[in-house]
Amino acid sequence: MAKSVKNNTIKLKFDSSRNLAPAPESKSAAKINERYELFINGEFQKPLSKKYFATINPATEEKLSEVAEANTSDVNKAVEAARTAYEKVWKKTSPKERAKYIYRIARMVQERARELAIIESLDGGKPIRESRDFDVPTAANHFFYYAGWADKLEYAFPNRNAEPLGVAGQIIPWNFPLLMAAWKIAPALATGNTVVLKPAEGTPLTALKLAEIIQEAGLPPGVVNIITGAGETGAAIVNHPDINKIAFTGSTNVGKIIQKAIAGTNKKATLELGGKAANIIFDDAPLDQAVEGVVNGIFFNQGHVCCAGSRLFVQESVAKTVIQKLKDRMESLIVGDPLDKNTDIGAINSKEQLGIINNYIGIGQKEGAEMYQSSCAIPKKGFFCRPTIFTGVAQSSRIAQEEIFGPVLTIQTFRTEDEVIEKANNTPFGLSAGVWTDKGSKIFNMTTKLRAGVVWANTYNKFDPTSPFGGYKESGYGREGGLHGLTPYLNLV
Repeated sequence: MAKSVKNNTIKLKFDSSRNLAPAPESKSAAKINERYELFINGEFQKPLSKKYFATINPATEEKLSEVAEANTSDVNKAVEAARTAYEKVWKKTSPKERAKYIYRIARMVQERARELAIIESLDGGKPIRESRDFDVPTAANHFFYYAGWADKLEYAFPNRNAEPLGVAGQIIPWNFPLLMAAWKIAPALATGNTVVLKPAEGTPLTALKLAEIIQEAGLPPGVVNIITGAGETGAAIVNHPDINKIAFTGSTNVGKIIQKAIAGTNKKATLELGGKAANIIFDDAPLDQAVEGVVNGIFFNQGHVCCAGSRLFVQESVAKTVIQKLKDRMESLIVGDPLDKNTDIGAINSKEQLGIINNYIGIGQKEGAEMYQSSCAIPKKGFFCRPTIFTGVAQSSRIAQEEIFGPVLTIQTFRTEDEVIEKANNTPFGLSAGVWTDKGSKIFNMTTKLRAGVVWANTYNKFDPTSPFGGYKESGYGREGGLHGLTPYLNLV
């Protein structure tokens, strides 16, 4: 008679009933002015438009500050300051001296890291853990990295004469305001260009804090100009005849408008646009690790990430296990106050974006996909969304084809490598992808066949200033970061 075997497997319970004591970050370390002017020619100046707009905290819907709205005349003024600084000062400054300025900015970002992290979370809604541990350190690292390149351009491009373009117009999005500012300003300065930068109208505060740092660092007036405003301000930068280079990160639709606007001009451009990244789990992958990667891939920064792993492909044999593990892990996620160190998912950046996300959730349900949302509590005030997954998603479904830009994941299954490659590439976008497998040969096969600018293997959403980033197809063109990030700011002769 066979003996019964006792099952000693311990089932972990991930339920939201556990109550963690609040661990809020104090706001006292962050100073936010009641009003911010335009940063032009090394000083803060009142806008010629005489107009201001409010920036709000998406977690509380409270007004944080008033910010100047630049019109065409203000843009002209900023470009003129940048041109004068370029011709008279910056292009004549030795690479070694340029490096010193960039390095100084990096150190000052580090010194004011806590303040910058708090303001980033207040203005953008992202959890303080992310602002503190990722955004601010990575921003500082970009300045450090490109400070190192400033006096080594002759080694970077042997037998070529690397000449700066002139004035760079830079437009950045609302999901990583400080990091995107560093991402763009640092290589521009290292290569000898001057800058006119416009942060997103919804999240301008850390860019304006960066302006304070630049001023304190003693950067020559006009080398970096930071002006705030909405779409019209950005259009004035793009269309300005005295700008030599456009660097834009944002939506694909706006990227197409920029392409049309600069067609027929001699302006260089780098466009980093939307994405609908495939995150692929094979049956030989370390499943628990993969689930963590999926969570990080789609719920990091509330899904407000252009390279978010928003499409999950799971091999059929492990699909049931992975989906259950993912649901269990989702139940442990805390949605709430961005300044609370316990928070995993903060506030959606704006009321408008929350409306877009909720609309797509409704579309997914109408299309027949099965929805699962975590049972966590969400604050009654502010813009919040529960982490959401859809199973039984068709390849043609809108939620599988269109960028949602929120904490919404679609899940599909596959049997073979060829099948998943076909499905993963079947999208207008090509920014990023993730592959989870124990086989190195499989990783190399996938990376050569996936039409994505960045492919992560057994990890996701890992960034480094030494590594180039950019996309294919409707995800844009050009590369930012690494040695590749210098090229768009140079004429190589």
